[in-house]
Amino acid sequence: MAKKENIASVLAFEKKLVPSDGYMYGTKWDDKENTSALKLIEKSVRGTISNRLKEAVKKDPVKLNAEVEKANLQTVDVCALGVDQNTLKLHFTLKVLGGVQQPSACNNALFKQSYTAAVADYIEREKFTELGRRYALNLANARFLWRNRVGAENIEVQVKALNKGTEQEWIFDATQFSTRDFQVDDQQINALGDRIALALASHDDFLMLEIICFVQVGKAQEVYPSEELVLDKGKGKKSKILYAVNDIAALHSQKIGNALRSIDTWYPEFDDMKSSAGPIAIEPYGAVTSLGKAYRTPKDKQDFYTFFDGFARGEKLTRIEDEHYVMATLVRGGVFGESDK
Repeated sequence: MAKKENIASVLAFEKKLVPSDGYMYGTKWDDKENTSALKLIEKSVRGTISNRLKEAVKKDPVKLNAEVEKANLQTVDVCALGVDQNTLKLHFTLKVLGGVQQPSACNNALFKQSYTAAVADYIEREKFTELGRRYALNLANARFLWRNRVGAENIEVQVKALNKGTEQEWIFDATQFSTRDFQVDDQQINALGDRIALALASHDDFLMLEIICFVQVGKAQEVYPSEELVLDKGKGKKSKILYAVNDIAALHSQKIGNALRSIDTWYPEFDDMKSSAGPIAIEPYGAVTSLGKAYRTPKDKQDFYTFFDGFARGEKLTRIEDEHYVMATLVRGGVFGESDK
């Protein structure tokens, strides 16, 4: 148990992977230069009743008929390519920051000293190489497309390093890389990963990346921007509201960031879950809201806080994978203060 004089009740870290929103355009696979911004379309539809019914209604044919005859009127946002377009273009930027050695807020000098030493030791040994490679692979495999990746005939990802004097460009065929694991040895991915790792390991340097992705999905096909969270659905006229910026359909920066940090294959159930969960986003408790489960629980001593409390005070973790997970959580950022009571 940590001594009281080595407890930081105020402790915070700024995120080190900072994506922009992703802007969506329509184009043709054979003419990628000619693009147009995709706009949201409002559509009113008459649906059918398909929700679970009460037992009394299910058992009474008359009541059932009366229920299904009711019109299920909906107004929704949709987004689709133009009639002569077969390719989605997604454009965003990603800033990779250094400085993980120093918390953005820490109210305990002893804790800060031991934490800084632990991180310096990790950087000296590992140089962020593994994390950099995994982030690079999530760019190359276009995981950030989410639903837009499904059913695509071709996917091309262009990544450009924009830092003055060290410009560099990589082009990936995303269909050649799996989103299920990270067992890949590719020269271009390693080169991009090294640039990301170099920025993460620095004290105050940064890397600015521009990502342009082309996805051949078919003429006039529907594409999928982020869906807005409607907190008060009772007052809104739409049942689905999609995200747009200046009338351009877009993906939330948070959604892109979640895809980029989906690198956790070190949680206990990964080997058994390759067919379902796969790599999960870096989270203190391994939370996957779509599955309603936390894969890293304090009970099993696999959560971030269990590892971090020892790691930050100079204790050696059993596995290097646990160190990778701790450092990836710090790259994610957050408020991790510990009560001194």
